[in-house]
Amino acid sequence: MDIAEVARRAGVPASTLRYYEKKGLIASVGPAGVRRRFAPGVLDQLALIALGQAAGLSLDEILSMLSPQGASIDRRLLAAKADEIDATIGQLRAMSRGLRHAAACPAPSHAECPTFRRLLRAAASGALDRRRHAAAAPQRAGARPARP
Repeated sequence: MDIAEVARRAGVPASTLRYYEKKGLIASVGPAGVRRRFAPGVLDQLALIALGQAAGLSLDEILSMLSPQGASIDRRLLAAKADEIDATIGQLRAMSRGLRHAAACPAPSHAECPTFRRLLRAAASGALDRRRHAAAAPQRAGARPARP
């Protein structure tokens, strides 16, 4: 398939395909300097790249799992990423519970609600910052997020 067909079928711009090729994520077949052509298996590789990105893997992490024969899954990396996602889900659930409580709290003002005050303290301490929390997740594999 030529690059235009792959781009159309994969739903990505040709520039993305060229970038992925430059990084070594995919490879074109045929002589250099000619319009890029790809084997049909490139669509599976692109689907794997999209799946990895959806899971939060970087292109470098995805590249480390790709080999000329296909995927060679780094199970520890995947488990660490799953732990990170679980930690993020726990944080989002805790934030949702806190916000729902604040929305329905019978206290005269939010400032008087102990639950809302805990949520504010957690936010002020950075405990609710998913990016900072996610960076620490691999070191804390299996740890449960603190409840606000």
